[in-house]
Amino acid sequence: MAATNYSDAVRNGVQAAGRLQRDLKLRDQIQAEPSAVDIFAIIAQLDLPLLVRPLKGLLGAYVDVPSPGILVTTERPLSIQRFTAAHELGHRLMGHRPSLDDEEQILRRGSLEELRIRDRRDGYQEAEADAFASAMLMPKWLIQLHCGRQAWRIDDLVRPEIVYQLSLRLGASYEATVRTLERYGMISGANRIALLAVPRRKLKVTLLGDFRPETYKGNVWVLTERDDGGRLDGGSNDHIVVELQEKGSAGFLWDVRPLSDAGFTAISDIRSGVEGDAVGGPYLRRILIAATETSTENVTLRQIRPWQPEAAIDAFSVRLDFSGPEAGGLSRAERRLRLGAA
Repeated sequence: MAATNYSDAVRNGVQAAGRLQRDLKLRDQIQAEPSAVDIFAIIAQLDLPLLVRPLKGLLGAYVDVPSPGILVTTERPLSIQRFTAAHELGHRLMGHRPSLDDEEQILRRGSLEELRIRDRRDGYQEAEADAFASAMLMPKWLIQLHCGRQAWRIDDLVRPEIVYQLSLRLGASYEATVRTLERYGMISGANRIALLAVPRRKLKVTLLGDFRPETYKGNVWVLTERDDGGRLDGGSNDHIVVELQEKGSAGFLWDVRPLSDAGFTAISDIRSGVEGDAVGGPYLRRILIAATETSTENVTLRQIRPWQPEAAIDAFSVRLDFSGPEAGGLSRAERRLRLGAA
């Protein structure tokens, strides 16, 4: 049913996203391998052409001549590219007119009054596409899944460092994650204001410790044993802090060579005592690595005695792809799909 007001538009967008998730059995897929929603893979699966290219003044576009297709800019971080792609897919699935979308449309810039005027003028199709993208990439069940895996409680969602790590696992921007948490009633309006007031650079500086990168444009991930079995998609400017308990007093050490084998660069490797543990207890091993422009499959670390490498007492496995953002041409997901079909 065509939207005649903002509430109708939000409902239409959320329902369209829910239908697509059910049709694709997306929840089952992500529960089997916890990750963000791979919107580029979904678009490729739907056989909808998508091109990534420099777009002057635009974040993306939905076109229908000579045939339906999506354009996404190369000039934004992966999180914005993902949201833009989902927004344009919403236009396609909801039968909208072609749309050339700049920051005002995609990021909903402007005052509430300005947004409502624009929504009425375009027949609420931008509001529908925005609601579709939010519900497609950040459904409540996905937020709950990641919070459950990380043992984050509802009270933890007022902590900026937690919301930042949640946003990375959702593949969304920090701001979009904060606003979505408020929309779901998981934080208050006052919490939203406080969270958005925190400089993202400050969060990155704290996580990086003494290390100072050339730029803070990339993200900083913290991986623990709770990320085991998941898939993480980041950018080539990102840094990763791997924190694992190590039973060094018993001679067991994490073999971290697979990280360098996968193309990641080690920056620091520090061991410290685990708080509250007795003498001889496990250490916390904190390895800081830098991503490079590389795409990889599973990386598996094993905790072994160096003189008995075949007898591991623990393993940590995660699928990493830190080759983002999407470069020009076809998306990586579509290229993989075409290579697999060849």
